[in-house]
Amino acid sequence: MTHAFARLQTANYGDLTAAQQDRFDALMREADTAGTGTAYNAAMVDAALVAGLPVPASKDIARCSCYTDAGGCGCDLIFDSHQDGVVVTAVNDPGFNLSQLQCPTCGHDHPRPIAD
Repeated sequence: MTHAFARLQTANYGDLTAAQQDRFDALMREADTAGTGTAYNAAMVDAALVAGLPVPASKDIARCSCYTDAGGCGCDLIFDSHQDGVVVTAVNDPGFNLSQLQCPTCGHDHPRPIAD
């Protein structure tokens, strides 16, 4: 008997065309301000599809916070935000949905977790 391991699906923001990046950014802003429920899920599903990702079961994706954080490595990975090893670098602001997250690789190699 062999065991097949599920390959985690990711994309790189820098590999998207300018139009795809603009649409992805707009959808992530929409998800951030959508509240919860149908509008949030629809924005996340559409953002995943724009990035070329299969929609994760969590319906939550993120771009690594290292892309824009001062002192970050510039990682632009788009990933399922419910993977093991994801590190929260900043919680969401009141009235918003999305926290800042490091991908599992960056979270392992150079974690910058939120300070308590």
